[in-house]
Amino acid sequence: MFGIALGINPDDFKFVAKRPKSVVVGAVSQFLLLPAVTFLIVLLWQPPAPFALGMILVASCPGGNISNFISSISNANTALSVALTGFATLLTPIFTPLNFEFWSHAFSDTSAYLRTFEIEFIDILQTVILLLVIPLLAGLFVRKKFYRIARVIEKPIRILSLIILVGFIVIALKNNIHSFIDHIYVVFSLVLVHNAFAFAVGYLAAKTAKLPEAERRTVSIETGIQNSGLGLIIIFTFFDGNGGMAIIAAWWGIWHILAGLGLSYYFQYRDKHKNLKKTFEV
Repeated sequence: MFGIALGINPDDFKFVAKRPKSVVVGAVSQFLLLPAVTFLIVLLWQPPAPFALGMILVASCPGGNISNFISSISNANTALSVALTGFATLLTPIFTPLNFEFWSHAFSDTSAYLRTFEIEFIDILQTVILLLVIPLLAGLFVRKKFYRIARVIEKPIRILSLIILVGFIVIALKNNIHSFIDHIYVVFSLVLVHNAFAFAVGYLAAKTAKLPEAERRTVSIETGIQNSGLGLIIIFTFFDGNGGMAIIAAWWGIWHILAGLGLSYYFQYRDKHKNLKKTFEV
């Protein structure tokens, strides 16, 4: 988040004032619709409690940092993507612990399983503020006061953060490799379906709100690309690196990038096809 903030122009936040409807739709899609749809998937699929908790936790996290890049290559509205990343991060301290607390206790299996852990709403709240909000504000401060330094260190910090995220994913999978192999088809199917619904929910929410096509794509990407790194840290911190939860969050961290790239190429193909069709019609 510190690296992301170094690249955020304060003017990007003016987009919130210029297009409040788009930002609100994006936030509703991420923090209200996705957790609710995730609960329905869990209710219908009835996966083991640790897998279900992993899905609910991922759905409770804000959009992932790579969403800005995916938006930029999808002919989406990148300014809206950046604005949503910052805005969602500021909302995260409330909605991430609140959503996880509510939806994890709404399903009897996960509610019973949670009793084996001692975790309070305030604990997750403090962790989210420490990991997301403070680095975001610090990055904005450094960019404003030390602009030249911010420009120099922005790219190295982003690369470092990506390496750290990959490290978390590798550790999570390595520590649970036997469980992952034993349940690979279930995990793959769960994350595939869950992630597909996330992209679809974002796009349909934006379409229902009659947003322009570029903004529909942005909301879809922001909803489908989740901060699985935050989810893994919460799992490592409060759930002793629980195998089932860690596998879901780690595989999501890999899959949402692949799916996001695939979706971006689909959008590019659709745009080229549309342009060619217009050319022939002319």
